[in-house]
Amino acid sequence: MNRIFLLIGIGGFIGSVLRYYSQQLVSRFFPSTLPFGTLAVNIAGCLIIGIIYGLSERGNTLTPELRLLLATGFCGGFTTFSAFSYESIKLMSDGEWMYLALYVTISVVAGLAATFIGITITRSI
Repeated sequence: MNRIFLLIGIGGFIGSVLRYYSQQLVSRFFPSTLPFGTLAVNIAGCLIIGIIYGLSERGNTLTPELRLLLATGFCGGFTTFSAFSYESIKLMSDGEWMYLALYVTISVVAGLAATFIGITITRSI
């Protein structure tokens, strides 16, 4: 169990650092009100987690430990949007349309609301 935590932690560290540098790089080359750095990281993270799970489904391509390092650790540190995207695609491919709609709607609406509430609370303190 400790080995798994270490693998996830290492992947998370690398993903978080790469996220910061990637956002900075994209924002430097594409300065805009639209957060292109975050957008680029989220899309790249979705592509990466798709590749990781695609390789995982091929059999012996990725060990469970390597998948944890890359998907949970790296992609989790790089962007949690990738996990949201993968879970949504999984619900879609399983034909769970009602759960997909519910998950996407609640995630987006509640996420925006929670962020707004957090900002509001901290402004009033």
